[in-house]
Amino acid sequence: MMEIFFETKDVFQLKDIEKIAPKEKGITSVSVKEILQSLVDDGMVDTDRIGTSNYFWAFPSKALHARKRKLEDLESQFAESSQKKETLQKNIEKSKIGRENTAERTALIEELAALRQKKEQLKAEIEKYRECDPDVVEEMRQTNKVAKEAANRWTDNIFSIKSWAKRKFGFEESRIDKSFGIPEDLDYID
Repeated sequence: MMEIFFETKDVFQLKDIEKIAPKEKGITSVSVKEILQSLVDDGMVDTDRIGTSNYFWAFPSKALHARKRKLEDLESQFAESSQKKETLQKNIEKSKIGRENTAERTALIEELAALRQKKEQLKAEIEKYRECDPDVVEEMRQTNKVAKEAANRWTDNIFSIKSWAKRKFGFEESRIDKSFGIPEDLDYID
């Protein structure tokens, strides 16, 4: 399909291409429109609408310039990556200085591992005795106090609604308790 454009260096309408492609290049006329659209989507063929007609064209120079731009981009990326690789290699060499495997370094690494293990054991032991921590106990007391106040507030709300229902509808207290599943021994928490 591209050869049609490059050889003729002309501008075509879709109907012209549908006539030329099967004769000259053996492309089936059914697939010409699909192929042309995919070339337009890939930016290999240009298109423009003038009036009611769509025109298609592609010149060899555009393809050449596109390839040159792509090549330049790839070369700059390659140079950038090479520079980055060199920098990383130098950093690796710098970081290796002072890290040679010596007996002293091996002993320090083993000591570090032992200290880390001991730290984890101590953390586990502290977690085991966390319930006895004064801060945790005080936090539990505060939480209990808030929960107690909330329970008493809701008990007060229930008593208020029961008294309103007695006044408004004349229900007995035992009937209200039974209807709404309120226990008979409901009272404030001391």
